[in-house]
Amino acid sequence: MKEPKLAVIVLLLVILFPADSNPQRKPVELQANAPWDRVEVIRTDKGVPHIRARDLYAAGFALAWVQSEDYGPVTGMRLLQASGRWASVAGYERIESDFNIRREREKARAKYRLLSKDVRDVYEGFAAAVNRFVKLHPSEFPANMPSDFSGFDVLSTELIGPSQQKIRNFLNQRTVRAEEDPSTMEEGGRPDDGSNTWALAPSRTAAGKAILMRNPHLRWTAGYYEAHMTVPGVIDFYGDFRIGGPFGVIGGFNRDLGWSTTNNSQDLDQVYALEADPAKGDHYLFDGRSVPLTRELITVPFHNGRGISTETREFWSTELGPVIKRADGKIYVFKYSGDGEYRAGEQFLRMMRSRTLVEWQNAMKMRARVTSNFTYADRAGNIYYVWNAALPLLPHPPVDDLTALPAKGKKDVWASLVPFDALPQFLNPPGGYIHNENSSHHYTNVRMPIVTRNAFPNFEQPRLSLRSQLAIQLVGGDEKFSLEEIVRLKHDYRALLADRVKPDLIAAVRSTDPEGEIAEAVEMLMKWDNTTSHESRGSVLFQEWWRHYSNLGEGRGPALPDDKRYAKPWSIDEPLTTPRGLADLKRAVDSFVWAVEEVKKRYGTFYVSWGDVHRVRRGNVDVPVGGCGNDLGCFRIMTFERDRDGKMVAVGGDCWVVAVEFGEVPRAYSVLAYGQSSRPDSPYHADQAEMFAKGELKKVAFDSTDVDTQAVKRYRPGSAAVR
Repeated sequence: MKEPKLAVIVLLLVILFPADSNPQRKPVELQANAPWDRVEVIRTDKGVPHIRARDLYAAGFALAWVQSEDYGPVTGMRLLQASGRWASVAGYERIESDFNIRREREKARAKYRLLSKDVRDVYEGFAAAVNRFVKLHPSEFPANMPSDFSGFDVLSTELIGPSQQKIRNFLNQRTVRAEEDPSTMEEGGRPDDGSNTWALAPSRTAAGKAILMRNPHLRWTAGYYEAHMTVPGVIDFYGDFRIGGPFGVIGGFNRDLGWSTTNNSQDLDQVYALEADPAKGDHYLFDGRSVPLTRELITVPFHNGRGISTETREFWSTELGPVIKRADGKIYVFKYSGDGEYRAGEQFLRMMRSRTLVEWQNAMKMRARVTSNFTYADRAGNIYYVWNAALPLLPHPPVDDLTALPAKGKKDVWASLVPFDALPQFLNPPGGYIHNENSSHHYTNVRMPIVTRNAFPNFEQPRLSLRSQLAIQLVGGDEKFSLEEIVRLKHDYRALLADRVKPDLIAAVRSTDPEGEIAEAVEMLMKWDNTTSHESRGSVLFQEWWRHYSNLGEGRGPALPDDKRYAKPWSIDEPLTTPRGLADLKRAVDSFVWAVEEVKKRYGTFYVSWGDVHRVRRGNVDVPVGGCGNDLGCFRIMTFERDRDGKMVAVGGDCWVVAVEFGEVPRAYSVLAYGQSSRPDSPYHADQAEMFAKGELKKVAFDSTDVDTQAVKRYRPGSAAVR
């Protein structure tokens, strides 16, 4: 009787967890020579961890440990999600995530062993630290949190799936705009996700050494994590390791070079409509042949009360991509770049270890990182930019995301990428500068002939934001800057929009012969210095006026089109001086009168200064901060939400800011706006907040002597003495 019972139990386990049986599921065991015996963490000023390891396994272990120390369960929960077992812990509401990631894991499962041992060592050390942290800190995690994560689970944090939002939009035949989804809106405007970056050649610097400045803008929950990883003779890299994995590295530097990313706009996918075979179910016609669809059955366990339940779903796919719809004799598939890509960590580790521009470019040519502008500088004096994208080489004109193109054979679908060497890129351009603030590649250096006709139809179209125009004004001249001057320029508080439209606004209001407070307000605006510095008066009123005039007042939209707002919208013919002027002067005056009353109502007076309203509040810190959103044309981007007392509190914008000069030893300054730790009780939670608000950066300790001199804490991560 015992043997049948055992067989039933075994069968039940197979039914519950069939989709995740794989050799990489084996938990990463700690090696006999414990990793903490092979690594030391040195915390310097503001809690920055410097990892000194004998090998990459121990380095990966230490990185996961310090992330867990500073962010508690976040890293472990990220691995849980990537392992496809989120619903088994958190319940049915996470089942969609598990289905999606399990489909991607199946594509990568057999490829894990193809990665280099170095990359697998980092992944497996990282997993081992998370497992140990979960075991030693069970109270920080859900009761049924697993502690058997594998290196493959860590890799899975980097897998690229199809855009679920684009698929939903196609199925609904409706593009959801940010203005229609209140969850994506900030007070009076859209989120300012993106980044700024500059690279200056030695000819443009006071010390005759290349300088790189990185300045990302995301919400302060983005998880940038400043750290320094060193393995003698193997790696010595300082960068922004994103919480939850070892290779979410989108900026940083070693002794010889560094890079920074900014978001670009690219179209990496296409919906194709295949002809269903009327004679054979679950087949489609392609190049005159009947081709079977591939069927997948995926079972996901989910936490259900005191037990575990399962749900099984059927999925279909083709060699082109997953099937997203079947109707009216058509089979719709979603073909996307990055499908099955598993080498992102391999590429980033190669970039982190590169010593020359050629080595770094060769790493980039792996194309495992499928998006983003990359800006580069090195000790040899090179500056370089590439509009990076795993961009489909289309055999047809590009179409919008709601259009499915008929595909009867291979000639109708894209099968390769635009070659890396054909991507827009600049090496050591005239004028000695490179800049990007999420605008298109065309204006990366305006000293060069600007060719606005793209070589490929699906390259990003020409555009130049006010933020980018301000950047060109700041660094596009002939001045030579010190590293400290670049830090100061990065914190320029000008709102370029005011330069372009304030004269028309003042003239329009004055033409009405204003009296009383309206007359006083327009006089204040005329004296305003067009900045959003802490002490500026007029900036709050101008912002409220503009957002009301643009139909973004009170958080409602959508915004008016540019030709309804500006007398002269942005134009390729005048890229550096447009937009400018006001299209509707009566509307401008009416909005100004509204804004005066609105600011008085909110703050008691329209004379209020920017810093009285806009604050950095973190821990016990409550200080004024300068900077504004894209809509006002600021370079220092800040995103705010209204607090209970009516003040606007920073929740995003500038995150990890770093500026580095490449001499014999890199010399750098940095600040992490929200600190190294998300834990309110950590000494590293709010210790950079006031410095950040003042526009100050700390000196980076990179050389081993500087690290030792600045050391405030040294320990072996994960050892019995460190829990």
